[in-house]
Amino acid sequence: MKIPHPLFELGPTSPVMVQGIAGRMGRRHAKLMRAYGTNIVGGTSSRPDDNSGFLVRGSVREVVDATGAVASIAMTPALDTLSAATEAFEAGVKTVITIAEGVPVHDALRLRSIARSHGGIWLGASTPGMAVPNSFKIGFLPDIALRPGSFALISKSGTLSYEVGYRLASLGLGQSIWIGVGGDAVKGLRFADLLDPLLAHAPTRAIILVGEVGGSEEEEFAAAVRARGGSSKPVVALLAGREAKEGVSMGHAGAITYGNTGTMASKIKELGAAGITVASTIGGLIGICRDITSADSGSDCKGD
Repeated sequence: MKIPHPLFELGPTSPVMVQGIAGRMGRRHAKLMRAYGTNIVGGTSSRPDDNSGFLVRGSVREVVDATGAVASIAMTPALDTLSAATEAFEAGVKTVITIAEGVPVHDALRLRSIARSHGGIWLGASTPGMAVPNSFKIGFLPDIALRPGSFALISKSGTLSYEVGYRLASLGLGQSIWIGVGGDAVKGLRFADLLDPLLAHAPTRAIILVGEVGGSEEEEFAAAVRARGGSSKPVVALLAGREAKEGVSMGHAGAITYGNTGTMASKIKELGAAGITVASTIGGLIGICRDITSADSGSDCKGD
């Protein structure tokens, strides 16, 4: 059964806009996303006469009215994320992706509420974006790590997911969809929110979860799997931060433990109890993925 979800309804023809398109990074990534196949229809700038080769307007409403944009990526600083995303939702944009790390907690809480009140999806903060390989990407996931396949890749850590994606691509395994939920503590989408849509997503044969020490998302995902009575698709996890020392600041806003919750031991225990295989290295993860692919191939052969 299909689970309606705006992220999974996006495709290469979906009109996507860039907030901050006239900035150095906005202009660069707008061109890179368009070159990959994304339907970048324009964006916003305080300089609407910008000569970037894209339709540029002073407000999101003007861009939506001119192009019908249904998704936006905000190439804005952390302190401008709330106002940028709010403007997009109020203009009728259904999916807003924000890349800035370190969005103030109160801003993030307000933004999450605003997204829900508009029936929209906020992906972020601190996300590299999302992609369906050989179809489209919104954000800056590296092209070299993108290859069509059957593994859904969901991640808090951008950099670690790049390496996992690259290894998958190099071995011809690839991804059915790649979603970075972001590393900040308060965000729009969490791992558990993606479980039902991924289980209903026909191109996905297995799920790879790239997590890290701190926060409770991995434990929440495990609880969601148990609540369903288990996962109908194989799930394998890789957790960063095994050597992280307690009490040391690690950089990501989400890398905070609360008592026993958020520790590496807690995550491994809860994921294991939900029937999720936890790999200790990237090499081990890729080996498990190859085994899953081989098992699927064997099953297909037996069914002939």
